[in-house]
Amino acid sequence: MGASSVVFLSSGLFLGWSLGANDAANIFGTAVSTRMVKFRTAAIVCSIFIALGAVISGVGAAYTLGSLGAINAIGGAFVTTFAAAFTVYSIIKFGLPVSVSQAVVGAIIGWNLFTDSVTDVNSIVRIASTWVACPLLSGTFAAILYMLFKYLLSFVKVHLLYRDACTRIAMVLTGAFGAYSLGANNMANVVGVFVPVAPFTDLSLGGFHISAVQQLFFVGALATAVGVFTYSYKVMGTVGKGLMPLSPFAAWVVVLAQSCVLFIFASEGLEFFLASHNLPVIPLVPVSATQAVVGAVIGIGLCKGAAKSIKWSVVVRIMCGWVITPVIAAVICFFALFFMQNVFDQRVYIPKTYLMSEKVFDRIVAEGFSASKLSSLKGERFDSGMEFIHAVENRVGKLSSDQQQKLLSTAENVKILIDADKIDNLDNNLFSSEELEQIRELSGQRFNYRWELQRALIRTGSNWEYRPATILNKQYNKMLLQKLTVIENNFVVRAEKKKTVSVSMD
Repeated sequence: MGASSVVFLSSGLFLGWSLGANDAANIFGTAVSTRMVKFRTAAIVCSIFIALGAVISGVGAAYTLGSLGAINAIGGAFVTTFAAAFTVYSIIKFGLPVSVSQAVVGAIIGWNLFTDSVTDVNSIVRIASTWVACPLLSGTFAAILYMLFKYLLSFVKVHLLYRDACTRIAMVLTGAFGAYSLGANNMANVVGVFVPVAPFTDLSLGGFHISAVQQLFFVGALATAVGVFTYSYKVMGTVGKGLMPLSPFAAWVVVLAQSCVLFIFASEGLEFFLASHNLPVIPLVPVSATQAVVGAVIGIGLCKGAAKSIKWSVVVRIMCGWVITPVIAAVICFFALFFMQNVFDQRVYIPKTYLMSEKVFDRIVAEGFSASKLSSLKGERFDSGMEFIHAVENRVGKLSSDQQQKLLSTAENVKILIDADKIDNLDNNLFSSEELEQIRELSGQRFNYRWELQRALIRTGSNWEYRPATILNKQYNKMLLQKLTVIENNFVVRAEKKKTVSVSMD
């Protein structure tokens, strides 16, 4: 990894540090503030299990925010994560917990605006809806768990010291579970934008294979651990004591409730189990651990009939932070990209082109679009996603978010050459020997679109075809998408470096 890559990756480490400084409060804030768990113990447990969650399960969530914007240059990834990290750091300086997920979403939207890329509105709505549902669900869980365990404990006569000891152990175990879920869910927010441009290479140590993405997540986890130890104590105090005073038992319920919410929204295994038993499933979307724990604290207060003891002024300050976080991150990212590109002359975006070729036109018409209305666009080339979508909408009318994304994926001009010499570089742990042979059958062939490449692969074997989009097929389709993305990244023909998108600041 070159020195320049280390410099660019530093913003991801900064965001990882911010995650540790902020979100450790969501896991152990109530436990530390009630003095049931020492800060040092909480920091150690939190750091270890965040790292385990990131490396073991976090890689699967690496493309969680990919539908919002595919950042394709390491300079752009640096600026985007820096904008998110600076936003989080600025807010936690005031001792307030803030959502790292919100900051990352805002920064990606800022990148989309600067590069004239199309933002998937459906993804925004789906993610933003959890910013409302998450604290409500967590508060409901906390209230139900509090009443349930309080009722059960009324039948058990336990010495106070023994009860405290059990509560301490329960807090540590529940905190470990919450930290694991946090690492699995949120590490993608920290270094996910670097996945397409990861500055690492795959390693094989003995019988272990460590992918570039796993190395990236591990480095992010180390930065998070540093944040836990160096700066999380102040925010723990706000969550644990700033909202309302909590008993040790109530503090444990808060941790348990927010851990359950994180798990429910992050667990693909639970989603598959529910779907396989014909039960309703919960959509897997990025969840704010900050909002979950704040909702749980308020839920406990309302359940106890102690609404007056809740410091609503603190709640209002926290909620204001949630509202302004994505806005601030988007603004910072936009202007930082301008300076990075025009002042420091760094590439922050690899331009995308969209070509309405005869093949693309036929494919779009087959999807149900009017041939007569779009015929005037034949042969036209567009330099950005927004330009292409506006041209189509001027002829066929307003498009839905799904229609926009389908058109963009169909018309994006990606030059791919299957170089036989590069096939051996593909990961043997990701591709089977049969799949590698199928790829070799395409040696020397060129493709101008992703769907052309997949269509050629399907001719070599049906295993390259997506299955119907159901929950039970989700894992298969997700793995297939990962394989196709790896193939594209390995065989894409890169254009020579040139000045990127110019943005007027008038």
